[in-house]
Amino acid sequence: MKENLGLKSYLAFSIIYLLIVLFQQDETAWYLKPFLIPFLLITVYFFENFSTKKVLLIALFFSWIGDVILLFTDQGELYFIFGLVAFLISHITYIVLFTKQFNSRKIKNTSVFWMGIGFILLYFSILIFTLFPKLGALKIPVLIYAITITTMLYFAFKGSLKWTQKMGNQVLIGAIFFVSSDSILAFDKFYTPVPFNSFLIMSTYIVAQYFIVSGILKLNHKKIAST
Repeated sequence: MKENLGLKSYLAFSIIYLLIVLFQQDETAWYLKPFLIPFLLITVYFFENFSTKKVLLIALFFSWIGDVILLFTDQGELYFIFGLVAFLISHITYIVLFTKQFNSRKIKNTSVFWMGIGFILLYFSILIFTLFPKLGALKIPVLIYAITITTMLYFAFKGSLKWTQKMGNQVLIGAIFFVSSDSILAFDKFYTPVPFNSFLIMSTYIVAQYFIVSGILKLNHKKIAST
């Protein structure tokens, strides 16, 4: 299948990129980073049509915009803000994407659902109470961003209980890695330097995008095949 080739190409390029990051070849990594997401954009673009295809493309596009803008954060704080806005839009679009997926089953295990909600709220509380004293003028923007990524995680979790199980779990794993990537970035920037920060941020981000895209494509391919 064409999407498998596209996803495998993305993974192969990502491995090369991460090795370059790991060995601190920063200049080479700087030039390669903008080529990561286009592999996924092309894969989704040439995938068969489904109702939320454009939504997924928009989410990936703003992720790519965020990637490019954040390359210039050493030029000034505004680049970080603009990058934050681009990823904020991407996360909001992912929320829309998750809410519009076909539900193949009902949530039966309410204890699992509420346990998941508890973990999500615990994550949000730890993130905010740890970072808030360090944020200064960025308190409100970071709070909005934290609420957004937590909401994205919630809808991915809720979807994993209602979609086809294997595909739903892939999307949830992707959302967890996305939140992990953003959290590492936030702790590294505002709280304390994180060892191997660039590698950890980008590896979790790459895995996140892979699992979300792969899960959504498989979920919709199964839906199309059954109609």
